[in-house]
Amino acid sequence: MPELDAVLLSHLHGDHWDPVAERYLDRRLPILTTTAAARALSGRGFRSAEGMRTWDTGTVAKGEHAIRVTALPGRHAPGPLRRLLPPVMGSLLEFGPPDGEPLFRVCISGDTLMYDEIAEIRRRYPGIDAGVVHLGGTRLLGLLTVTMDGRQGAQWLETTGCATAVPVHYDDYTVMKSPLSDFDKEVGRRGMAARLRHVERGGTITLGPATSRTPSPAPHPAR
Repeated sequence: MPELDAVLLSHLHGDHWDPVAERYLDRRLPILTTTAAARALSGRGFRSAEGMRTWDTGTVAKGEHAIRVTALPGRHAPGPLRRLLPPVMGSLLEFGPPDGEPLFRVCISGDTLMYDEIAEIRRRYPGIDAGVVHLGGTRLLGLLTVTMDGRQGAQWLETTGCATAVPVHYDDYTVMKSPLSDFDKEVGRRGMAARLRHVERGGTITLGPATSRTPSPAPHPAR
């Protein structure tokens, strides 16, 4: 990998913060993450870990380019059971000049489930160009679902209004019970198949601004 400018971390779980890679990271590297993860990483020597609460923003700038990062709502488990898992955040990345309007917006869901506050993303940020959707329908102990399955993932796409969707995080572990095909079918059933972009392991795809930033009407929030 090239030299890193910063790390964006949705939460402190082993499938997002790899303990092997951690040994080789520069402890001075800026890390934008949840407040809980920032406290833990600071205790492990990462002096530039910055904790973000929902709707907080931070900027990573380099020369004439900048990425504005906004922490978005995320919930890793339903109801009071979410206390069993670390806090999680989604992220909005706005690419553009340091002092100008964003040229390209990417929304990363993080390991969240669908819940009412997700609808606020579109109200605050209409016209998102691309969404990276964490899926898998992960089940703890075979019972508790802690990441979106295909139906919830399609609902997330419909609710946020992202013009393009890149599904990830769907078949890495045996506890992931909802295959990518579940998401593809549900997205197709809702008439959004043209938005999908798939990327294979080790592969790359190119994303760019949507041809139109005029959003369609937002659906009712999830209940």
